[in-house]
Amino acid sequence: MQFWRKGAVATLASLATGVAQAADGPVLNSGDTAFVVVCSLVVLLMTLPGLALFYGGLARSKNVLSLLMQIFAGASLMSILFALYGYTLTFTDGGSLQSFIGGWDKLFLKGVATDSLTGTIPELLYFLFMLLFAAITPVIIAGSFAERMKFSAVLVFLAVWLTINYIPMAHMAWGGGWVFQLGPQDFAGGNVVHVNVGIAALVGAYLIGRRRGYGTSALTPHNMTMTMTGGSLLWVGWLGFCGGCALAANGFAMLVIVNTMLASCAGALAWMLVEWKHRGKPSMLGAISGAIAGLVAITPACGYVGPMGAMLLGAVVAPICVWAVEKLKPILGLDDAFDVFGVHGVGGIVGGLLTPVFAMTALGGQGFLADRGLLDQLQINGVALVFSIMFSAVTSWVAFKIAAALCGGLRVEEEAEVDGLDLSAHGEVGYRHSN
Repeated sequence: MQFWRKGAVATLASLATGVAQAADGPVLNSGDTAFVVVCSLVVLLMTLPGLALFYGGLARSKNVLSLLMQIFAGASLMSILFALYGYTLTFTDGGSLQSFIGGWDKLFLKGVATDSLTGTIPELLYFLFMLLFAAITPVIIAGSFAERMKFSAVLVFLAVWLTINYIPMAHMAWGGGWVFQLGPQDFAGGNVVHVNVGIAALVGAYLIGRRRGYGTSALTPHNMTMTMTGGSLLWVGWLGFCGGCALAANGFAMLVIVNTMLASCAGALAWMLVEWKHRGKPSMLGAISGAIAGLVAITPACGYVGPMGAMLLGAVVAPICVWAVEKLKPILGLDDAFDVFGVHGVGGIVGGLLTPVFAMTALGGQGFLADRGLLDQLQINGVALVFSIMFSAVTSWVAFKIAAALCGGLRVEEEAEVDGLDLSAHGEVGYRHSN
């Protein structure tokens, strides 16, 4: 991650290598450590149970457990793989390949000891925080192919995608790679997380095809109470997701958290008002979708804008995401079941492009690095966005194709899809009816 404050780059060298390089030696700060521990815990809450409940409620009742299982098992698998080889390939020196991928110095967490530090916190804590980013990012894509993909294919796809997409992307952006050196304003992963999964969602929806009954039957959420609960937990976790990126308990971290909070509130209200005007009624799904759109857009911007800019960004992005879900999705003709592209992809692109605008000091932002102007920063952010879109499209297609080859296809049989994935894939049901 890039941690900038008022035009100065903070701890770039130490974050690129995962080792503090202070002149007088690394010193543990218990306050910073406690802060990042709390942030890590709420990021876990964001995934389990947050994302799982959010997606579970959006599914039909016959598929609720399949979504819970995909998120639960997927996050577990991503965590193990990140510990085995993901951390070292993301945050160590890759030598001649440093621009694109890290090295093997910390394979199996070699050398990540109880007394090693990253900045002012234990390296094990830094590893945990970054592991939780790796755990949630790939499983967000599950919302695009919900209710129709084989469980085995889901796990294979996630494992391959983490390896050939997320780890290189994270290294290039956060571990000292070429994107890191380019210097886009992307504080907490707008490209690595949201744009990345949004494009992967489009690829998956295209390759897997529409759900049976799409366009002719009602494929509505079965439990909005569950979705609201999960979405609210996502909101809580997002504050730690963005705030923890400061790696310090200070005023700058509090600015990041406040920005994240206000953007989400503005997004929720903006989506609700747009929906209210055009449909005559404000919906719970619309409000929580707007909150998440605001959170997505503020992810790259939260360390660069001021509170008023954060609110404006949330208010701007929500109507654009409404358009993406209501108008662009039918034009594309793809069944992105839970609108991963419409919210994460579009919201991430809008946030990435508008971050430099709201980062201007005239609008209360933190400004730009060195002697850059607005046009310079917009160009750099645009290059990073275009690369993220292209890289995600290619690697996601490859990951889906590998999963299809190894699992005899991506999609479940017609009978299994009609009966529901809960019973056909897991032999369980989410709800038992009383006699």
